[in-house]
Amino acid sequence: MEDPLTYAAKSQAPMPVWVPSLLGRIVLTILITLGTLWVIQSLSTLLVNIFTALFLSFAFEPAVAFLAQRGWKRGIATGFVFLVAIAAAVGFFAIMLPPILGQGTDLFDRIPQWIEQYGPSVEQALGIELSLDAIAANFGDLGSLVSRYAATVTGQVAGVASATLGVFINLLTVALFTYYLVADGPKLRHKLFSILRPERQAEVGRIWELAIEKTGGYVYSRLLLATISAIFTSIALIIIGVPDAIALGIWVGVISQFIPAVGTYIASVVPLFVAFVDGPIKALWVLIILVAYQQVENMVIGPRINARIMSLHPAIGFGAAIAGITLGGALGAIIALPTAAIIQAFVSAYLEEHPVAKSSLVSDDVAVVVAANKT
Repeated sequence: MEDPLTYAAKSQAPMPVWVPSLLGRIVLTILITLGTLWVIQSLSTLLVNIFTALFLSFAFEPAVAFLAQRGWKRGIATGFVFLVAIAAAVGFFAIMLPPILGQGTDLFDRIPQWIEQYGPSVEQALGIELSLDAIAANFGDLGSLVSRYAATVTGQVAGVASATLGVFINLLTVALFTYYLVADGPKLRHKLFSILRPERQAEVGRIWELAIEKTGGYVYSRLLLATISAIFTSIALIIIGVPDAIALGIWVGVISQFIPAVGTYIASVVPLFVAFVDGPIKALWVLIILVAYQQVENMVIGPRINARIMSLHPAIGFGAAIAGITLGGALGAIIALPTAAIIQAFVSAYLEEHPVAKSSLVSDDVAVVVAANKT
């Protein structure tokens, strides 16, 4: 049996020298991680703005490079592309606001007529009294109701003004970062590449080129699809006799193409609303036309254009759009598709492809399936 004094001496042996060092590294790693997360959370708005500016710089780069190759200075070319983009955005809203406001006014003007026309039928079918007198009895005087809402809105003016100022500052931040990323693009890339080893420079350059190619391809493919959709929708609405057909066609083309996954449904609301105000039968025809064109675009036009420019499988694109909406809302949805195309192109560039054995699992050709089963 071991002597108690000897056992006590062994139990009090000094701690191994590597244990304090390991504990110190663990604590330091935890502190650095928590600090990094705190910084990211504190600067989340700025980081989103920078990422948005990077995406826009990739989208603008092909146009600016095209002008620069023809003798334009990059700063002037970047400013020109910016002005074109801003003019397009301002023109879009200038075209859309008058018909929306006008049709909204027409809708409110027609509500009393519809109530008098369809009130008896609704009362007979549902047992609900639908008349101007019943509405006034349930909701009180319309003037006092408007006054109460006006007072509420007036009390929130300060909050609205503050939110508007915040949006303006974010837009200005994105615009400034985008301008410098594009105008000084070659200098910034030269500075970045100078701190990397030669082999790393080649990899980063390849990723950067893929990002520009896929993002630019996404934007210009959307523009092409939006143009086709706007022309077709405008012509269809003119034939049906819907007011402000050209403005509504532009709305459908832009919104349906630049808001993935749900853009088509959002874009359809306005022309359906305008057509319904003008006549329910026209609204039905508009619905049929929009649904039919969307099917043609999904099965014929879209796949051909996207296959040439984006090379992105429709299922991957849909999944990326849903993930983008979940993570970043509308902005995430817009950025998701080119990001997925970049990742797919980069992964496929580093993966080695092998011949695939003939099988019914990988081919829908009947002859191939029969031959594979015989062997």
